[in-house]
Amino acid sequence: MRPTSLAGGYQRIRANVLRLTGVRTICHSTRVISFKVDFRPGISLYQQVVYAAKKAVVSGRLRPGDVFPSVRTLSKELKINPNTAHKVIAQMVSENLLETRPGVGTVVAPLPEPSAQERTRLLGEEIEALVVEAKKLGIELEDITASVAEHWRRLGPGDARASGREGRGKR
Repeated sequence: MRPTSLAGGYQRIRANVLRLTGVRTICHSTRVISFKVDFRPGISLYQQVVYAAKKAVVSGRLRPGDVFPSVRTLSKELKINPNTAHKVIAQMVSENLLETRPGVGTVVAPLPEPSAQERTRLLGEEIEALVVEAKKLGIELEDITASVAEHWRRLGPGDARASGREGRGKR
C-alpha cells in the first residue's frame, strides 16, 4: 500500500466530484453593461459612450449606488481601447455622475432631480435627426409639431410631466 498525502487525496476527490456532478467550485462573474451604445461614424467613441452612460444615469436606468462597469469591462464589452474606457469613467467622475468607493469600485453617484431642460437635452441627437429628416422632406415646423402632438396623444394618458403641464414657467 502506497502512502498518500492529504493534498493528493483532496485533488482526487475534487476531480471525482467534478466528473460526477459537473459542478465547478470556481465561479467567474461578469457584469453586463446596462446601457446601449449605438456607434455612429463621425463622432468620437469617447463622446458616444459618455452620452449613452449619461443618458442611462439621468433616465434612471442606472440608479444611485449601482456599480458602474470597470475600465476592463467597458473596454471588453464595447470593444473599445482601455484608454478610451478610462477617459469615459474619468469624465463622468469629474462631472459628479460617478464616484469611487474603496472595496466596491465605481458607482453611480446620488444625483439631484434632473431639470426638464436636462431631460430634454438627452433627446438632442434624436431631435436633431428628426429636424434634419423633416427639412429633407420639406415638412414645415407646424406639421412636425402637430405630428409629435398626435403621437403623444396616441400613446395614451400620462401624468403631469407627460401632458406638458409640469415645469412650465418654473425653470
